[in-house]
Amino acid sequence: MASSMVGKTLRTLNSNVLRTLTSTRRQLSLAAAAGDSDQEKSSSTFSSDDPDQLKPASNSYTDDDIYIKGPDKAPPSSASVSMPISSMTGSIVGKRFYQRVTTREAEDGNGWHVMLDYRTLKTPSKRNLKCPTLALAKAIAAEWEYQQTDGIRPFTMPLMKLACTAMERVPVVRPKIIDNLIKKFHHDLVFCRAPTDNGLARGLRELQVEKFGPVIKWLESEFGYRPILYTSFFGGKQEEGLVKAFENLLKKTDDFELGAIDALASAAHSLIIAVGIFRDRLSIEQAIELIRLEEDFQVDQYGLVEGGHDIDIADLRVQISSAALFLGLSRKH
Repeated sequence: MASSMVGKTLRTLNSNVLRTLTSTRRQLSLAAAAGDSDQEKSSSTFSSDDPDQLKPASNSYTDDDIYIKGPDKAPPSSASVSMPISSMTGSIVGKRFYQRVTTREAEDGNGWHVMLDYRTLKTPSKRNLKCPTLALAKAIAAEWEYQQTDGIRPFTMPLMKLACTAMERVPVVRPKIIDNLIKKFHHDLVFCRAPTDNGLARGLRELQVEKFGPVIKWLESEFGYRPILYTSFFGGKQEEGLVKAFENLLKKTDDFELGAIDALASAAHSLIIAVGIFRDRLSIEQAIELIRLEEDFQVDQYGLVEGGHDIDIADLRVQISSAALFLGLSRKH
């Protein structure tokens, strides 16, 4: 089910549109928390250094592994396939070097691996890529199966990127991720209201009250605090109890959940919308409507800019949909 669903979704994506998305790609708050040094080079390599090892010996079975090799000062070998991890690039990075994609249960019975022919897909630190559920493993396998013979397109594999992030980056910088999300909480999109004395935004405030109202009521009932709304560009300061409630929620998440929430919050500019998806209070379409509320209001007033607004919408749909799907598929229950 997961494989067919992801495969169908990927086939509907326009590759030319996705290539253009790179100009508007938003950085994960995870990358910001990790520091500029982590952003200088983050391309990784899916490779077998020896081209002859791409095929198993006819008289023996070897469990060679496909792994993501971290950045190296030395030039990559001709058999390497450079795969960016920190952001999707839109470029074709190398020819498809495998025939069959399958999944296999981990030897300890706790998780699932993705197999490219007879090789186990690995993370940048050369650990086996282990998915918590079979559904997520099959979805990532579908992303690899979708790749065409003329080349591998990393920008069509958002679940693979999120899985590597959840396994490799989240455990290392987990406190920084939570701290970064909480720092931005006071400036959350949901708390912002248009000023009443601005003629250019006439009607926007009423729209915000209508659309954000149910979310505010949910926050009150769920966490027991009424959020403080503001019109200032610099935001406001929420009650300490509400901030602590969200901080405790984030601390109770596992690495895959926190990685997905971080990706959602980065794309949405809102931790509340991210948590709303996490708690099944908001659907993908509802979240996108709230995220684009102000911009869509401006589009209705002044028109849509082709090659600008439409690309932003497509970019947002990819980011929100992939992170929400990753979150759902990684849940064991």
